[in-house]
Amino acid sequence: MFIDEVVIKVIAGKGGDGCTSFRREKYIPMGGPDGGNGGKGSSIIFEVDEGLRTLIDLRYQKIIKGKKGSHGEGSNRNGKGAEDLIIKVPPGTTVTDNETGLIVADLTKHGESAVVATGGRGGRGNRAFATHDNPAPEISEYGEPGEEREIKVELKLLADVGLVGMPSVGKSTLLSVISASKPKIAAYHFTTLSPNLGVVKTIDNRSFVVADLPGLIEGASLGEGLGDQFLKHIERTRVIAHIIDMSAFEGRDPYEDYKIINKELEDFNPKILKKPMIVIANKMDIEGAEKNLEEFKKKVPGVKIFEISAVSRTGVDKVLIELANMLDNIQQTPIYEEEKFESHVLYKFKKEQPFTISKDPDGTWVVSGEQVEKLFKMTKFTTDDSIKRFSNKLRKMGIDDKLYEMGAQEGDTVRILDYLFELKA
Repeated sequence: MFIDEVVIKVIAGKGGDGCTSFRREKYIPMGGPDGGNGGKGSSIIFEVDEGLRTLIDLRYQKIIKGKKGSHGEGSNRNGKGAEDLIIKVPPGTTVTDNETGLIVADLTKHGESAVVATGGRGGRGNRAFATHDNPAPEISEYGEPGEEREIKVELKLLADVGLVGMPSVGKSTLLSVISASKPKIAAYHFTTLSPNLGVVKTIDNRSFVVADLPGLIEGASLGEGLGDQFLKHIERTRVIAHIIDMSAFEGRDPYEDYKIINKELEDFNPKILKKPMIVIANKMDIEGAEKNLEEFKKKVPGVKIFEISAVSRTGVDKVLIELANMLDNIQQTPIYEEEKFESHVLYKFKKEQPFTISKDPDGTWVVSGEQVEKLFKMTKFTTDDSIKRFSNKLRKMGIDDKLYEMGAQEGDTVRILDYLFELKA
């Protein structure tokens, strides 16, 4: 089964908890804190495996979850970090964050990898909080939560040449005679239900990869037929080979076919029409094809047109040589603009407030924000030292001042996530 798009949730591993411990040995009074740090949670990494051709392995995985890091222990023993979770994907895989719309990674080469969700760091043990003023702290942290996000994983096939055209114009037949690929061929529309790849070798021993894309029809870019499912695969091709049934065997006008397909390509992505393109006039062995070709040439001056019969292989070698010559002079270019990548966004220049405060109808003040919620989740509210540290952190972030500025009074209820606190001066 050919699967080229899935939406999944990835949850990286939580860091291990830090330990609160004190050295207690005979003849060693006041041994001091010796609680170790927790280990890092596992990150989720996508890695390219050139042997894969589909995303079917991800189809039934709605959630991918990393492992937790080990907890810290006494005697200054740090927890072990969890092993990263590596997910194999085919070349041409793009990962997009569904919330932001930014591209996390575009993976095209064998062995290339990217972290799609980062594991949480381990919580610090009480040894890490020892200071001159507080040499025996009872503070330790829970592990940091792992990164959690919903991602869209898309496969856009890596091919040098993309064969496009209306249904039954001979794309699959051509691919079958120029490569070892065995696409389904039959005398009805939409025989090809998924893209087929074939490695082509020319008579002068040059080779390249050709993709046969399912037949497009008018309205494909809007969801008609099968085209909207597979138009994305044209984006990575370096050359477009537009195949036209010049015999008009099914009663269609070759020039109208040419215009319709180009319009659908443009509507899907205007950049596609900027790619080098040739027209392959197929089925030239059928009566009436020569006359139709003459009329076609008058309407598209300057377009490279090659006459072939895929069935008898007439003219095919000449087309392959031309395609190889074109590919020799065309470099593979990125299909995404740099600013669409997550890594391009410089968050450090954003002067955004690290928290937001709102008020519920029942009078409860609600404090939210990634930084605040992470601090809350990592705090152990089991000792006075930890509670005091948490309060001081909120105060330094300016939350107390902002609450009073908005009209809050001492004794009011404040909520962070699902937990309620009482505001105190």
